[in-house]
Amino acid sequence: MIDGIIITQLKKIIHPKGDLYHVIKKSSDGYIGFGEAYISTIIKNEIKGWKKHHSMTLNLVVPAGVVKIVIFDDRNQSSTNGLFQEILLSKENYFRLTIPPKLYVAFQGISDSTNILLNIANIEHDPSESSNLELAEISYSWT
Repeated sequence: MIDGIIITQLKKIIHPKGDLYHVIKKSSDGYIGFGEAYISTIIKNEIKGWKKHHSMTLNLVVPAGVVKIVIFDDRNQSSTNGLFQEILLSKENYFRLTIPPKLYVAFQGISDSTNILLNIANIEHDPSESSNLELAEISYSWT
């Protein structure tokens, strides 16, 4: 596992009128404040990334569809430098993935249905706070 990544099992409450899925609370591991929440959709087989946030901590949950999340550690002083970590998130594999700043991340839509990724971020979006690379700039096999 890449240094600094937190994977948290989340509570699901099954109810005949509709289920409840917990996401995050102030006392949760990985919660370091609230800046904004946003939802991103990812079309099947499409890939969004590579993106590195310099200050933002991501708290990712997938409430619909299936999303493959790949993290790459290029931090020079990290014990996990050069490693990748993959995780599939979905309603069935319901976890919160906390990603600290300074790691590259990319997402791939897996499900035929709508793939929805929720991010609860500790700071508001600021385009100058992140860096992007083309997919080919980090050697990773998406197949």
